[in-house]
Amino acid sequence: MTNTQPLSGYTLPVFACAAALAALRCLREGTESVDSVSVDLLEPPITAEIAIEQASVLKTGTALAVTRSAPGDNLDLTRNTPVWAMVELCRGGEGEQIVIVGGEGIGHHKAGGGAAIYDYAMRLLRSNLSRELAGGDKITVTLILPSGRQLAARTSNEAFGVVEGLSLLGTTGISQPLSAPGQLEIYRQQLQEKAKLFDTLVFCIGENGLDLARQLGIDPQRLVKTANWLGPLLAEAGCQGVRSILLFGYHGKLMKLAAGIFHTHHHLADGRREILTAFCAQAGMPADACSAIFAAATAEDALGQLRALDAATGSNWVDRIYGDIAREIDLRSSDCIFTHTNQRIPVGSVMFGRDRKIIVKSDTGDTFLTQIC
Repeated sequence: MTNTQPLSGYTLPVFACAAALAALRCLREGTESVDSVSVDLLEPPITAEIAIEQASVLKTGTALAVTRSAPGDNLDLTRNTPVWAMVELCRGGEGEQIVIVGGEGIGHHKAGGGAAIYDYAMRLLRSNLSRELAGGDKITVTLILPSGRQLAARTSNEAFGVVEGLSLLGTTGISQPLSAPGQLEIYRQQLQEKAKLFDTLVFCIGENGLDLARQLGIDPQRLVKTANWLGPLLAEAGCQGVRSILLFGYHGKLMKLAAGIFHTHHHLADGRREILTAFCAQAGMPADACSAIFAAATAEDALGQLRALDAATGSNWVDRIYGDIAREIDLRSSDCIFTHTNQRIPVGSVMFGRDRKIIVKSDTGDTFLTQIC
């Protein structure tokens, strides 16, 4: 029998850490023959051996190393992209022992300007690098993604306020093949286990939803990461006898369910501007405003226009339109479960924006959120 189990790889922070370790080793050992390094992933607590493509001392106290991203059986646009790290070593003086800087191709936050290097990446780098530093050593690590700007144009990073490059995001070192068909079976198995423990499960499409749900105090064991497989997993929840489901997601993804789109990857179906414009028209918004919403580059831009219109006119278009969308998401999702399983399960929804602030909670979603927090 052919093994269809998708292969996992490693997330981008792991390769950034590996390159930094190789560059530091060049400086400390005076060698340029670093073929691989071991990275303690922390999450999970295992060690990964990462191949190093090149490593070289650039000048006294400075070295550069290069590795390549290998995310496993995943539709990941960073596959095989080079990841560079430049390490500058000095001894003595004041300041932090390890300074981490986002160089070319590492995105930065449009609001605030800081590099988009998130908590897990920072912990991974500091933990692994500190083990190789002698007392009094201080280093500055500059992370570089030469293709970062070009690749970022094909992501939703800008919708989350990250511009001019990719972010080093994630909560684990393992890159699960979220879009590979075999991953759906793994998600089903995870859902089956959680359904034995909880009557209400919380579906999160990606890392942003998982992170925000935890911050709100939702038990992490309730959380089901769905990636784009919302339809099949809603049906699986019905088969497993789950009593209720809370959908927790970025509005640009979750609103697709209001149009009956239950696989949310943009390569298969988009329709966000059409969906939002249709709900604007249904709510009675003037034709010129509807046209402007339809012409918006992203769902986030459209939301910004609605908020600006509310501020200028004292109206409440955001609440009305997103409230209607949330109610339709609940209805369509419950209908999806009933169609496939003949089980009628209530579904609630919560949508947030790129600032990770909640835009709207459906009435059902608000009830479920209050019950489980």
